[in-house]
Amino acid sequence: MSSDQQTLLIIDDEEIALKNLSHILKSKGYEVTAMQSSSEALKILHEREFDLILTDLKMEKVDGMDILQFVRENYPESEVIMITGYATVDSAINAMRSGAYHYIAKPYKIDEVRKVVKEALEKRSLKMENRQLREQLKTYKISAELITNDPQMKKLMDSARQVAATDSNVMLTGESGTGKELMARFIHQSSRRSRGALLSINCGAFTEELLTNEMFGHEKGAFTGAHEAKKGLIEMADGGTLFLDEVTEMSTSMQVKLLRAIQEKEVMRVGGTEVIPVNVRLVAATNRNLQAEVSSGHFRQDLYYRLNVVSLRIPPLAERKNDIPLLIQHFIRRYSRMMEKSVKGISQEVADILQQYDFPGNVRELENIIERGIALTSSDLIEVSHLPEDLQETTLLTFRRKQGAIPSLADQERAYIEWVMNKTENNKTEAAKALGIDRVSLWRKLKKFDLE
Repeated sequence: MSSDQQTLLIIDDEEIALKNLSHILKSKGYEVTAMQSSSEALKILHEREFDLILTDLKMEKVDGMDILQFVRENYPESEVIMITGYATVDSAINAMRSGAYHYIAKPYKIDEVRKVVKEALEKRSLKMENRQLREQLKTYKISAELITNDPQMKKLMDSARQVAATDSNVMLTGESGTGKELMARFIHQSSRRSRGALLSINCGAFTEELLTNEMFGHEKGAFTGAHEAKKGLIEMADGGTLFLDEVTEMSTSMQVKLLRAIQEKEVMRVGGTEVIPVNVRLVAATNRNLQAEVSSGHFRQDLYYRLNVVSLRIPPLAERKNDIPLLIQHFIRRYSRMMEKSVKGISQEVADILQQYDFPGNVRELENIIERGIALTSSDLIEVSHLPEDLQETTLLTFRRKQGAIPSLADQERAYIEWVMNKTENNKTEAAKALGIDRVSLWRKLKKFDLE
C-alpha cells in the first residue's frame, strides 16, 4: 500500500450495496474498508482516522447521523458523504447542516459517486494543507513579514524579544536587504510601546535641512512656505518607536541635534522657542561598520553609545540558507494573491539554483526574483526561464545530487547538453554547433541520455 493512498470507510447494512460500492472505489485505487455493521464501524473510528467516510443514513442502533457527529467531533478534517434510499429534502438539509460534504440518493450513478468522492478527497487535502500551513506559521512566523526557521535567526529573535521588554535604544547592523526594518517592527510590536506609533525615516534620503525639518518639525512662518506648524517625527512618535534607517548617513551637525534630543528627552521645532518633551524609543540601523565609522570621525562616539545600547546583527541570507525554501513559499503566496495567479511552487532546477546562489541582495533580492517569476510564468510553476538572465546561466554549474553523492561526468554532460538544447529551443543544428560536435554525434548523445 502506498503511504499516500487515500483511505475510505464505507458503512451500509445492505450487503449487496456495500460490495458494489466497495468494488467501484477500490477500482479507482483507494484503500477501502467496508463495514456492514454501523456499531463495528464506530469502534473502528475510535481507533483510526479515515480520509473519507461514506455512510448509509438509515441503520439500526447507530445511524448515519451518529457517524457524522462522531467524525465531526473527532476528525474535523475528514469528510462524510451520506448515502440513503430515503431521499427526503429534510434529511438532506439536516445532514448538510450537520457537516456532511454531500448527500447521494439511491439508486445512484457510478460516475456521480466517483466524482463526489474525488471532490470530497480534494477538499480533505486542502483542509490538511491549510492546517499544516497554520501550524507552520505558528512556529515560523515571527511577525507580520519576518519569517524564519534558522537556529541563528531564532536565537536573534529571542534576544530581540528580551530587548523589546525594555526601553533601551537598539542598533541593528547587517547587509542591505536582510530585513532590518522588519526587525525594528518586530521589536516595536513586542514592546509595551506597541500601541504607540512606529515611524521610520531613511537618514540618507534627505539633505540636512530637510532631515532636520522631518525629524524636528517647524513652526508657522519658520521659513518661506511654512504656512502652518508641523510636528516632526520624533514628536509624532511620542510614546512609540522611531526607526532611523542608514543612521550613519547623517551629517555631523545633525548628529549633534539628535544627541541633544536623546539626552534631554525633548525637541524644539525649527523656528520655535518652546521645548517639547518626548518619550521615544530609537531603533537605528546601518549596513556599514559602525566602529570604523566612529574611528574615522564620520560618526560621533557619544551618539554611538546612546544608540548602541543593544546591538543586534542580522545575518545575510547566505548564512541562513535553510530559510530559503520557507521564504520562497511565503513570497509565492503573497505575489500569487496580488497577481491573481495560482502559482504553487518552483521547479527542482530553480530550487537547485536558488539554494546554491549567494544572494548579495539578501531577502529583498529573493523576493524580487520570486515576484518576477510569478509575473512571467503562465503555469503553476516558476521555471529556470523565468529567472533573471545571470541566474539562468548558473544552470551550467547546478546538478542534482543523489543521496549526497558528487555528480558524475556523465551527469554533468547530460545536464550541459540539456541546457544547450533548451537555449537553442531544440534546434539540433545550432545545438551541435554550440557543443562543437556534428549532428550525428549529438543524436547519439541525446539517445544515450534519453533526451530525445
